[in-house]
Amino acid sequence: MALNNPAFSNPAFQDPKAVQTYPGGRQAAGLTPPPAPTQFSTAQGAATDAAAQAHLEGMYAAPAAGAIETDRMSIEDTVWKTVGLFAILLVTAAVGWVWTMAGVSAQNPNPSIAPWIIGALGGFVLAMVVIFTSRKKVRPALIFAYAAFEGLFVGGISAFFEFIWPGIVVQATLATFSVVGVTLALFASGKIRASKKATKIFLIAMVGYLVFSLINIGMMMFGAPIAGGPFGMLSQTVMGIPLGLIIGVLVVIMAAYSLVLDFDQIQRGVRNGAPRQFGWVGAFGIMVTVVWLYVEILRILAILRGDN
Repeated sequence: MALNNPAFSNPAFQDPKAVQTYPGGRQAAGLTPPPAPTQFSTAQGAATDAAAQAHLEGMYAAPAAGAIETDRMSIEDTVWKTVGLFAILLVTAAVGWVWTMAGVSAQNPNPSIAPWIIGALGGFVLAMVVIFTSRKKVRPALIFAYAAFEGLFVGGISAFFEFIWPGIVVQATLATFSVVGVTLALFASGKIRASKKATKIFLIAMVGYLVFSLINIGMMMFGAPIAGGPFGMLSQTVMGIPLGLIIGVLVVIMAAYSLVLDFDQIQRGVRNGAPRQFGWVGAFGIMVTVVWLYVEILRILAILRGDN
């Protein structure tokens, strides 16, 4: 079972033997080398050996088969699918931004939170559906819809924060790109890898953060004094340092490690010879983590800027 992103709980990313259950098995996935030509003493055997050798030479001379030709998951194909999902997100984020700011006027100085709420609820429901249904069948349409709702959420919350703290969206975007870029570079160079011990610590930290977040939301809803401020308990200070800043930095580190786990799971899927459609699941998992990272950085910057 995937300990980070539930999107990668499918056996395609976990069980190296899962490829044997797919059409074509290991040979179709390119995991089994072609049989070596046999040697015969007869003329017919020599002709067969020569034909086999010519076939091998032709295979090596031909261009490498991609995900489309093999119908198998590949890193390149997953990257393009990820780009496609983020393109959908950006389009609907623009819609969410315009919608949020459309009603702002001298008579109504408050931006709308409707896109933010609708996007968050729709994205959460679709994410759960994608996670639980992708174990049996990958439905790209659901993942497209998820990206659209996430864009509505990101655009809405970004416009809302930008209205209060001008310039914060550019700062959060640059910071998110920096974290993702550095994490990807370190992973690609082999300088950082997922480990069982670190993943267990990550899981414990994630559960703890989830419990804290639920408690914080509950206390904010019931007006608890300790949860005063725009971010509840995160608005409080510990030794003069905002609690939200301390926790936010830890969460950003967790999100970065979650990206490492996502990259690792995608590599496993490729090695396991997962069908090409699972590239959509990999792209979906990366989007979940990147959006989470962006929102956390946005909140950290808002806490740092305060009322400025």
